[in-house]
Amino acid sequence: MGRYTRYTRSRYARWTAALAAAGLLVTGCSGDTSESGKDGGAGEGDKAAGKALTSQRLDWGRCKATGDTPAPGSEWRCATLQVPLDWSKPDGERIGLALIRSEATGGRRAGSLLFNFGGPGGSGVSTMPSYASIASALHEQYDLVSWDPRGVAASEGIRCRGDKEIQAAEAAVDATPDTPAEEQSFLKDAASFGEGCEQAAGKLMAHVSTTDTARDMDLLREVLGDKKMHYFGISYGTELGGVYAHLFPKNVGRLVLDAVVDPTADTIGHAEHQTRGFQRALDDYLRSTGQNAKQGTREIADLLERIDSEPLPTSTSGRELTQTLAITGIVLPLYSETSWPALTSALTAAEEGDGSELLALADGYNERDPSGHYGTTTHSQRVISCLDDKERPTLEETKALLPEFERISPVFGAFLGWDTAGWCHDWPVAGQHETPEVSAVGAAPVLVVGNTGDPATPYEGARKMADELGKDVGVMLTWKGEGHGAYGSGSDCVDSTVDAYLLDGTVPEDGKVCS
Repeated sequence: MGRYTRYTRSRYARWTAALAAAGLLVTGCSGDTSESGKDGGAGEGDKAAGKALTSQRLDWGRCKATGDTPAPGSEWRCATLQVPLDWSKPDGERIGLALIRSEATGGRRAGSLLFNFGGPGGSGVSTMPSYASIASALHEQYDLVSWDPRGVAASEGIRCRGDKEIQAAEAAVDATPDTPAEEQSFLKDAASFGEGCEQAAGKLMAHVSTTDTARDMDLLREVLGDKKMHYFGISYGTELGGVYAHLFPKNVGRLVLDAVVDPTADTIGHAEHQTRGFQRALDDYLRSTGQNAKQGTREIADLLERIDSEPLPTSTSGRELTQTLAITGIVLPLYSETSWPALTSALTAAEEGDGSELLALADGYNERDPSGHYGTTTHSQRVISCLDDKERPTLEETKALLPEFERISPVFGAFLGWDTAGWCHDWPVAGQHETPEVSAVGAAPVLVVGNTGDPATPYEGARKMADELGKDVGVMLTWKGEGHGAYGSGSDCVDSTVDAYLLDGTVPEDGKVCS
């Protein structure tokens, strides 16, 4: 069970590289807003942190391997930033945040460019080196910097379940329950997951909100010696960037928000958006293969119903392809048009009774390696989002929503509809808001990039973000493309517009469209 994480292409690229090696991939061509700093961005709580925080010196050294990611080259250096566990008590207990940096390669340094690659729960330390080739033009003038936000990976990362428990739940729990017994099993598993998170996180459980991380960002800006925050946020990183701009409008330098989360959508709204977005991407995929989108969707939905009744065998010993894993396997290649052939191959094999390829795709999404070890991105995602989001739809409320979700998408609707009930069910910590506050009156222009074919963060959210940032702040750039995100996806128009903004400060006309 789990909502679809808003991952980035760089993280996706690592998964697809693993699938290619296995021969499975065919490649082609906010918290409380009362502390918002109206006096220039910094609230009183931030000022109280004092010199012990802002004057700390970062001890940059060679980076080490992280998990299954080898150590990057010598041009990358790593360090640890000390931040308060609780920003309302800035002189209290501290935690360490893992940082990574590669200094500007050219002679005209513009400062630091901070990246968040999405999730929430994605590791910036492991992702930044692989993204550097996409950001090579920016690297000439900027130090490329990223970090593992609090509760993520090397920054007090939270693991809510062990590998055996995760695999057992994948096999036993139906994420689209059909009977009262399956419903109770679904909710019991959700509550159990939350209990595991609480045991693993302890005091940190209540201090991993997006607002907490935005405050960490501003401390990092100061410690790095930058007068302004220059930032590139992707997917969930756009929500984080919007919250930062709200809290610290006067500290905003050049901010790019790509693959944009709708800041006006609540829990149910986000689920509806993703249902529409993934169905839209599936329709585009089906048309690209010469199929009728409606008929092709019905055939996939029928396949999933058969798998729900009788899971498919796979070549992996002791594992079957369940309906939930099959849906996840369909989702992953929709993140990038270049992976659509892998979806064709996997669906063909499944229709012939072999679930191996869809299982491999699902394992890529779930960060499961061949040894059976799972990553923790979705663990951190859940802990962060359930602290951010106040809504806890009940079983009855969710069941009332299901007909509309299934109307929007016969393939993804039931899964994402049920997820509204299960994601934060019986969560041990209360959520903070229904929607994040991102208004940033007085901030410098923020470039908001929307992709009309984005499945995970549908295009409509970009216009909402630009509007919510405020007049003369949110500047909209549209790309008529496919996949999650726009920059580095093959559009010279998008890339040159973003580069001109970040490198020269050239703000495009609001509403510019790249086809």
